[in-house]
This record gives sequence, C-alpha cells and structure tokens, in this order.
Amino acid sequence: MLSVSEWIEATDAIGLVVKKGRYGGTYAYKDIAFEFGSAISVPFKLYLIEEFQRLKEQEQALLGWSAKRELSKINYRIHTDAIKEHLIPPTITAQQASIVYANEADVLNVAMFGKTAKQWREENPDKKGNIRDYTTINELICLSNMESLNAVFIDQGLPQPERLIKLNEIAVNQMRILEQDGDRKLLK
Repeated sequence: MLSVSEWIEATDAIGLVVKKGRYGGTYAYKDIAFEFGSAISVPFKLYLIEEFQRLKEQEQALLGWSAKRELSKINYRIHTDAIKEHLIPPTITAQQASIVYANEADVLNVAMFGKTAKQWREENPDKKGNIRDYTTINELICLSNMESLNAVFIDQGLPQPERLIKLNEIAVNQMRILEQDGDRKLLK
C-alpha cells in the first residue's frame, strides 16, 4: 500500500499536497476534497450540496445589495451639488440645509413611490433603513435617472411643484419601459 506522498509522486497527482512537520497534513484542492468526502458518505455529499447552495444564495443577496447601493450613489453627487448651488442660500445653517436636502429627496420619493420618507417609515415601523433599501434594481435605475434630471431642472430654475409633476411622468414612463416583458432582457 502506497502512502499519500508516494502516491502523489508515483502518479504525478495535481491538487494534492503532503506537508510534513508539526503542522503538516494532507491537503487537497477543494473540489478533490469534496469528491473524496462524497465517496465516503452520501449524507456528507448532500450536506456539501446544500451548504454550497446556501452560500451561493447568500453571495447573490450580498451582490444584489452591493449593486443596489452603487446604483443609488451614481447621480447622488450631481443631485446634491445642484441643490447646494441653486437652492441653499449662503447664510443658511447646516440644520436648515439638511431640511432642504431631505425635501428634495422627498420630491424624488413622491415622484417615484407616491410618498415621503416619513410616510414610508410610519407605514413600515418594523423595517430598518429607508424606502430605497427595499426597492428593486429597476426602481433604483429610475431613481438614479431622476436624480440627474432633477439636478437639470433645478439648474433651469423650475419650481418644485413643476419638477415633481415632470419627474412623476418620467418615473411612470421609465418604469413601464423597464418592467416591460418581451424580447429585451433588462435588469431584474
């Protein structure tokens, strides 16, 4: 009977390593180790498959969250700079400025969801975060576009009620396009 190190040397095995010494042992590439484990025990193989599927679902959820966060940041700077430049007087306090920023964020929320952040929190006291943490990718794409457009409308000097009406029309149209079924494969 060959030892593992003799077998590795005799077969020129790839993916297996034997380390000698105090912290030594036999190590295998993970796929090879899984196959050995699968051959030893059927329940172990089922456990590996279930654990792999659980980890992949968790990874996808994290990727989705990360993608959503990045989408929400895309036009944020453009939007806040337009607010700062055109809507915030130089003599305003930081607290007053934060109200202006929140007001403009709510213009987007009302145009997109029909409610302010405060209204959403009151309707969802059990949820952490804010309305945008619970949106779909398509809604975030639309919100990102609306941030950019609202910045343009602010630069043009349009009053808030007019901007709200225009942004709502745009949101309805963009969501209709983004949610359409058909041959086009848009983000979901």
